[in-house]
Amino acid sequence: MPEPGVGFEYPPVEVTWLKRDVLLFANTIGATADELHFLYELHPDFAVFPTYPIILPFKKDSSEVVDFYASQKAVKIPDVPDFDSTRVVDGQRKMEFLKPLPVTSENRKFEIRQKVLGVYDKGRPGSVVETQTDLVDAKSGEVYSRMIGSAFFIAQGNWGGPKGPATENFPPPKGKAPDATLEHQTTPESALLYRLNGDYNPLHATPEPGKKMGFGGAIMHGLYSWNTTSHLLLKKLGGGDPSNIKEYQARFASPVKPGDKLVTQVWRTGEKKGDFEEIRFVTQVDGGKACLTNGRALIRVVAESKSKL
Repeated sequence: MPEPGVGFEYPPVEVTWLKRDVLLFANTIGATADELHFLYELHPDFAVFPTYPIILPFKKDSSEVVDFYASQKAVKIPDVPDFDSTRVVDGQRKMEFLKPLPVTSENRKFEIRQKVLGVYDKGRPGSVVETQTDLVDAKSGEVYSRMIGSAFFIAQGNWGGPKGPATENFPPPKGKAPDATLEHQTTPESALLYRLNGDYNPLHATPEPGKKMGFGGAIMHGLYSWNTTSHLLLKKLGGGDPSNIKEYQARFASPVKPGDKLVTQVWRTGEKKGDFEEIRFVTQVDGGKACLTNGRALIRVVAESKSKL
C-alpha cells in the first residue's frame, strides 16, 4: 500500500525572473566587488549564482510582495492532515545543478514542477514533508535544476503516518583538521534584505511569530545561511565559477539570529565524481551551535576567486 501523499504532484507553477532579480540575489548572499560576473549585468561573464532557483518556489511569477501564509495553503496533499504553515521551518535542502540558468526568463516559459516524496510523522516534535522540485523549460522539457527538500511542521505529529527512512549522513572526516575556515557576518538587516528575493515569511521580519514558535523573536531564513555558505564554498574552492559546482546540500540544525557571525569549517575528502570532488562542511554560529550540518558539495576545485574588476 502506498504511503500517504507519496507521488502526489502539485499543479505546475510558472516562474519568472529578470536580471535585476539575479543581481539582487547575489548581493543578498554576500557576493563582493571582486565578483562582478554575479553583480554587473554588462560583465562579459555575467551569470546567475547557481543556487538562485531555490527562491523561485517562493517568488513564482510575482515582482510584488506576496502573502506568505496564503501562498503556502494553496494545495492540499491527499490523505495527509492540513498542516499549519505558520509553524513550519526548513529541514534539509539538496540541489543538483543540471544546466546554467539564463540571466532572465524573458521570452521563455519556465515552470516549477513539484511532487511529494514522503510525508513522515515524527510524533510529538512534528511532521516532515519531503518534496522534489524541478525547474523546467516548459517548451523543451529540459530540467535546469532539481531540489530535494524537507519542511518540518513543528508540533504537528501523532497522526498515525509512517516514521520515514533514516537520513543519509555526511559527517566531517574523523580526526582530520579542516582544510579551510570561512566566515560570514550577518547584520540586523540581513533577513529584511534577503526576503526581497521573494521569501516573505513573517518569521524573518517581525518578532511575534518567532516568539510563538519558541525562538524568542525573528530569526534568519534557513536558506540565507544555506545560500551564503554555498557562495563562500564556490568562491574559495571553485574560483567563483558557477560551472564548478554540481551538487550542494545541508541540514538546518538550529536557528540563526540577525547579527550573528557564521563560521564554516570545510573538509576536502579527496573522493571524486568525475572532475568534481566531495566537500564536507559544518556551519555554526560563532561561539554557539551548528546551524548547518550534514553539509556536502561536489565542486571542481580550482583556486580562490581572482579579482574580476
